[in-house]
Amino acid sequence: MAEPRRQSRLDLPREPRRVRLPRISGETFGHFAEMFARFMGTARFIAYMTVFVVVWITLNIVAIFGFRWDPYPFILLNLFFSTQASYAAPLILLAQNRQADRDRLGMDEDRRRAAMQKADTEYLSREIAALRIAVGEVATRDFIRSELSRVTEELDETAQRRQKLERKEQRKAAKRAAAEFDEPLDELDSDLLAEKSPRTSRG
Repeated sequence: MAEPRRQSRLDLPREPRRVRLPRISGETFGHFAEMFARFMGTARFIAYMTVFVVVWITLNIVAIFGFRWDPYPFILLNLFFSTQASYAAPLILLAQNRQADRDRLGMDEDRRRAAMQKADTEYLSREIAALRIAVGEVATRDFIRSELSRVTEELDETAQRRQKLERKEQRKAAKRAAAEFDEPLDELDSDLLAEKSPRTSRG
């Protein structure tokens, strides 16, 4: 005996029927929601809605050709506004969620850039500190100038002292030479006086 079909058996659940729904791209629908929300926040949308409401009410009050499709209290117009609001709210929320996602990505990118800038700043600070330490150990141009001027002053003072010493030595040598030259003259004078004294005694 052949086994009955699975669909005809009552002790087994039926297999779920897969209904193929049209696939809508989330990015495309989100872009449409943003465009709709952006359009609803403009003065053009308010002007269009105002003109639409005025024309709707006027036509239903005047009743051209005796036709009033939405007489007072304009229930169909209220239904239209309710339907519009019921669709506008989710679309606006979807647009806000997409904007919040973009803001979050922007904040993450800003945080990453701030961290990179902080790391670069710390690195540059360390490099500048190292350069300052290195420059502090190396002789700078002003330091070399000051040292050269100090050495020049010391050399000038040494030269002046040497000149003074040389002048003193020259004076001492001149005095010694003059003293040595004066001694023979004194001896000659004494000899001449000695020669003159016998002559005077003889005369």
